[in-house]
Amino acid sequence: MDAFRALLDLMLPRRCIVCGERLNIRERHCCLACLADLPLTYYWTFPDNPMSVRFLEGRAAALFFYRSGSGYERITQHLKYEYGRAAGRYFAEMLASRLREGGLFPDVDLVVPVPLHWTRRWKRGYNQAEVIAAVVARELGAPLAARALVRVRRTRTQTAVAVEAKAANVAAAFRPSRRLRAGPPPRHILLVDDVFTTGATLRECARTLRSALGPDIRISAVTLACIAK
Repeated sequence: MDAFRALLDLMLPRRCIVCGERLNIRERHCCLACLADLPLTYYWTFPDNPMSVRFLEGRAAALFFYRSGSGYERITQHLKYEYGRAAGRYFAEMLASRLREGGLFPDVDLVVPVPLHWTRRWKRGYNQAEVIAAVVARELGAPLAARALVRVRRTRTQTAVAVEAKAANVAAAFRPSRRLRAGPPPRHILLVDDVFTTGATLRECARTLRSALGPDIRISAVTLACIAK
């Protein structure tokens, strides 16, 4: 297998997502040097972290800080715009293992990805949040409800919207699906997205879930990356 991979690397060299350097046979998606410097948040180790404070709804955590120009922003960009689902699963496994170790989300009984509008999903071919959520659900031993929420309005990409307009951009953009109401009500839902900026999208998803399931439901959120404030 190593010989076959080495031959493939010779013909089609793999590059580090972050720095662009050629990967060796033992490296996957990211070189060891960039992995060693991955700007981890450690938010999974303490409940009242800055991301939880900004989310407002419950506990929240992310794997690493999203810093423009650092190179590490390419991880989520690769997943979102370059069909980088394999890399997305790779980093989602890192996130999930740390969530397990941190112990902040032990009783999650439903994992819900932030949905894409159907036109954007059709164009992209997949939902990047669902790629992450599937790994997190598997590793936490919780069911994945990939269609629990429906995006009814095609909003502008949040990265292209001014901070003060982000909440208005996603207002009333989601509705609960019939599948969400079909089964027994969950007690603790984990929302999953790729990047946490102001938290506006995740808060709107949480509001939609509460309107369907009642105020007593607990809602937490995790993302691959978080923009530091």
